[in-house]
Amino acid sequence: MRVPVSLFSDRPLSKCATVFQPWTAKSSFNILKVSRYSRDPLFSIKRIKKAKKWSERALPVWNLLRFWPKQQLDASMADTFLEHLCLLDIDQEPITARNTSIICTIGPASRSIPKLQEMVKAGMNIARLNFSHGSHEYHGETIKNIREAVETITTDPLYYRPVAIALDTKGPEIRTGLVRGTAEQEVELERGASVRVVTGEGDRDSTDGNVIWVDYPSLPQVLEKGGRIYIDDGLIGLKVLETDWVEALVESGGVLGGRKGVNLPGCDLVDMPAVSERDEGDLRFGVAQGVDMVFASFIRCGQDVREVRRALGPFGKDIKVVSKVESRQGVHNFLEILAESDGVMVARGDLGIEIPAEKVFIAQKMMIGRCNSAGKPVICATQMLESMVAHPRPTRAEGSDVANAVLDGADCVMLSGETAKGLFPVESVTMMHSICREAEAAIFQQQLFEELRRLTPLSNDPTEVTAIGAVESSFKCCAGAVIVLTTTGRSAQLLSRYRPRCPIVAVTRSPQVARQAQLLRGVFPVLFHPLPAPVWADDVDNRVYFGMNIGKARGFFKTGDMVIVVTGWIPGSGHTNIMRAVHVP
Repeated sequence: MRVPVSLFSDRPLSKCATVFQPWTAKSSFNILKVSRYSRDPLFSIKRIKKAKKWSERALPVWNLLRFWPKQQLDASMADTFLEHLCLLDIDQEPITARNTSIICTIGPASRSIPKLQEMVKAGMNIARLNFSHGSHEYHGETIKNIREAVETITTDPLYYRPVAIALDTKGPEIRTGLVRGTAEQEVELERGASVRVVTGEGDRDSTDGNVIWVDYPSLPQVLEKGGRIYIDDGLIGLKVLETDWVEALVESGGVLGGRKGVNLPGCDLVDMPAVSERDEGDLRFGVAQGVDMVFASFIRCGQDVREVRRALGPFGKDIKVVSKVESRQGVHNFLEILAESDGVMVARGDLGIEIPAEKVFIAQKMMIGRCNSAGKPVICATQMLESMVAHPRPTRAEGSDVANAVLDGADCVMLSGETAKGLFPVESVTMMHSICREAEAAIFQQQLFEELRRLTPLSNDPTEVTAIGAVESSFKCCAGAVIVLTTTGRSAQLLSRYRPRCPIVAVTRSPQVARQAQLLRGVFPVLFHPLPAPVWADDVDNRVYFGMNIGKARGFFKTGDMVIVVTGWIPGSGHTNIMRAVHVP
């Protein structure tokens, strides 16, 4: 039972600065509880206990009333990690606005316009197109459907979001051929059976229960006796018996379909190009279609990222390159990959085959941590809600997996087969949305912000300094949102780097910047269409008020709440240096 608060002020709620003696009980427990709702990272419990009179324990009244029963605020501002865990409460409400972006793979189950509309309303931020499958005509039609689906809800401020389109390259991967020459055929490989693995062009359509064709001519040269070949994300495992003609024993059997991925753990595939001829054609197609980002598969070093940028050419220079790390070599070269990339995807499917499964979580945490430290977006992907391909609810372990990716610091979480071919694509997005909201409320916010600030090198960049101050101020005044005006998206990315608890409403005139901002944790891009006002100060006010109206419509804050506004002092990009704390009119 909550103790009622006594207010000793006749001023309007939004104007009232403090609340005096909140209750007559003077137990240290009550004092400790009320201190949590200050949301002040520097507000120590020890300082509260040392206060000699109630006026020194004054707290913003609107903060107390607004956040008292919900959003795990007492836990998020704990003094220690153990105390943070002890204060988590299953009966508190989740965070108001989901900050983690959801990436959905679009396939046969989800490419229709009505289904895409449902997925956008359910929370899809980025649509991923897997170019390992499908023709350019197929993907061109899918892109058209995505844009039509988004356009139909443009006027609805509650559901509209500028959905980004990501092209996922085939990359330097190895795949099997079609079973008996057709995409619909499958074959059962029984445990203990012997099979031949062939690479000749004449055997391309010969895959059956005795022969498996793969598209890697150098296969006999890189294999060793006793080595392993894994097919279809490791569902089928072969042990190499002979390398001259590649005979193998089926150690773990299963159903083999066409065009399945092949992994050769421990093999050095130095002759495989970073960008294949097919990839170059796909990237040119993506540039022509105006995709917003590329998920570059099987990136092994920094040079591979540079090759992808070269293939994009001058017309694709503004496309974001997100490197998929899915091999041991990529993990070892992670820092140079990160330096060359706009973001990173922790692609756990192939990574879990290339390295021992029990070490995948170590690689995941390391990569997410280094991306957070560098201020670059990171995606956690593969088998997050895998059981929802066939079932309407995930397993408990899958729910915990998504939540832990959010707690680790992922900017985005990704759905693959769940939305591409599953029976419940919309339900999968809805479930992931709900899990992310609950997980974000349970983040140890005080520790996170302090560590991010401490690890950041000293900077004389006005934009970064302003971003740090804005995020800290958002904690101190319990802001409903940070509203930032951005031309290139850099200011929004710097704010996202320091992980404010409230949403970041990024107002921009650039459609591409708005879509690409979906990669960033906590950023809600808003597209401002009107032409600039003749007086620049008026134009700033117009954009700020537009962001406020959108924030109120989406329920981020209401009239009278405090928001932080971040702007520049002159027109153009690179001049962000003003932070204001204002009440929403």
